[in-house]
Amino acid sequence: MQESWNSEKSKDLYGISHWGKSYFNISKEGDLQVHPSGKPAQKINVHTLTEDLVERGLRLPILIRFSDILHSRIQLISNCFEKAIKEYSYRGDYKGVYPIKVNQERHLVQDIVKYGEKFHLGLECGSKPELLIALAFLKSEEAFIICNGFKDSEYIETALLSQLIGRNTVIVVDRMAEVQLIINASKKLKIKPRIGFRCKLNSQGQGKWIESSGAKSKFGLTPSEMVSSIALLKKAGLLKSIELLHFHIGSQIPSIQSIKSSVKEAAHFYTELKKLAPALSLIDVGGGLGVDYDGSGASDSSTNYSEQEYANDVVSIIQSICDERKVEHPHIISESGRTLVAHSTMLIFNILGANEILKSNIDFKVTDKDSRLVQEIFEIYENVGKHNVNESYNDLVEKKRDTLQLFKYGALDLKQRAKAEDLYWASATKIQKFAQQNKEDAGDIYYSLEAELADTYFCNFSVFQSLPDSWALKQLFPVMPIHRLETKPDKRAVLVDLTCDSDGKIDSFINISEGKPQKYLEVHKLLKSQPYYLGVFLTGAYQEILGDLHNLFGDIDAVHVSINKKGYMIDHVVEGDAVTDVLSYVSYDKTILIEKIRKSCEHYIQEESLTRSEARLLMKHYEQGLSGYTYFEE
Repeated sequence: MQESWNSEKSKDLYGISHWGKSYFNISKEGDLQVHPSGKPAQKINVHTLTEDLVERGLRLPILIRFSDILHSRIQLISNCFEKAIKEYSYRGDYKGVYPIKVNQERHLVQDIVKYGEKFHLGLECGSKPELLIALAFLKSEEAFIICNGFKDSEYIETALLSQLIGRNTVIVVDRMAEVQLIINASKKLKIKPRIGFRCKLNSQGQGKWIESSGAKSKFGLTPSEMVSSIALLKKAGLLKSIELLHFHIGSQIPSIQSIKSSVKEAAHFYTELKKLAPALSLIDVGGGLGVDYDGSGASDSSTNYSEQEYANDVVSIIQSICDERKVEHPHIISESGRTLVAHSTMLIFNILGANEILKSNIDFKVTDKDSRLVQEIFEIYENVGKHNVNESYNDLVEKKRDTLQLFKYGALDLKQRAKAEDLYWASATKIQKFAQQNKEDAGDIYYSLEAELADTYFCNFSVFQSLPDSWALKQLFPVMPIHRLETKPDKRAVLVDLTCDSDGKIDSFINISEGKPQKYLEVHKLLKSQPYYLGVFLTGAYQEILGDLHNLFGDIDAVHVSINKKGYMIDHVVEGDAVTDVLSYVSYDKTILIEKIRKSCEHYIQEESLTRSEARLLMKHYEQGLSGYTYFEE
């Protein structure tokens, strides 16, 4: 009897309640819904939206950004700190800053500035270009512009001059060599700088970005360098310019214990530095606030704490140590970029086809004329049952090895190898079913075959362009179908992209029931009559800007969507790269390319191996190809 299924079971299967916060759900009809403001009453059908976008002329794959989710996240973090400050009677304020490096896309930065104005949300820049963005877009005199990263004289002078147009700019000293540059620029321009020190903590974070913290981290001043820097600034008459202490323990910190340990050490640094630099009044706790990508609470792609717990610990620890040392509570700044923008963006792509592995039966006969090896695998297929799962599996593994060896040495022809492999997959399918019925004794076999028997789904996107952290860092992102979720997924698959690279795949997926990743995704059988869409979620942080041009697959079409009384509105469309665009990135000129093909055509026309109409057709296709999308087009 077939198992009954509904949308609630799909919701549990894909773990939406764990990673989706209040932003995602599934309708009774089986379509994924997004609640951009976090309110159930306001919803957008993602499947309908995708088909609407395609009808409007956008091309798959598509990046969809929900401005209202961005607004909701900005409000959430600010409210968490406001609540913590009130609960602990903290005598300082909170102001966040968004690190532009997390996602520099213009429309997103514009939305952050717009939605963050009420909360005095500032911008953090780690380079000269990012500083220029911040100065142009952030006009609030109360919001901070925090300058981090390597700084030359031009960077520092620009930051100082920005104060003259009302920008609240603080230059953070990441390396001691920058102190003299700041002193020189201040004297040259006759502008008093606002200076922060980045301290190099001994405490180290956890997770994939652990190397960005600790005693050997790339940036930060040692205690000795801090003391020397204070002496230099005092001598230059700039002691009162030291206003901020900054630290950073890395991105995506999975454990609250690491955060608490670092905040404690930094708070002690603050109280000591305050003795030497009395104007100190700000503490910037940096980034690190994680996103729960997989809902497990126990991996590098997860967190074991909430946003409110993070704010409570930051506020209470700083308060406790300052009270103990009888130091005035500093104003708190945080740089929680990932948690502000990750939820707002999803990647939608279509499936182009599948390579199916599971074989319920065989469509050929095995006779005495077949090789002994084929007959032996057929015997395994015929005789496997509940009573001999382990024996059958071990025999099958041996026969697979024999198949490859015999073919390599010429003792097995191609037709017999094809039969042997078909029988292998059919036998493995039967063994898996019997192993599933007796997981207590054959669990290892079941899980091993479960991954091996997964189909391959060919996907219209590039992992390297759209999900670089999935490839480079094995970051786990939520992946699921966006429709047909009222029916049980009847297939298991790994996802491969359009690139010719074997690493261009996703083969690690969330498994809420087991609490650890699994090597396949539950999907539906492809239907000839309709496209099949998958979505990858929480992709708003870092993925776009870190994407590369492997196989010259370029940026994809992106849209910004907001909710309104009629449902939703498309606010912005950012067209993806044409082939000409990506070729220009690697110094190929469209005119030169066309001329080379034209000359080649003329040569073969003269040779009478190409007709003029064939040349015209080739040129038409070549020029259309240059102006087309880099991804698969129907």
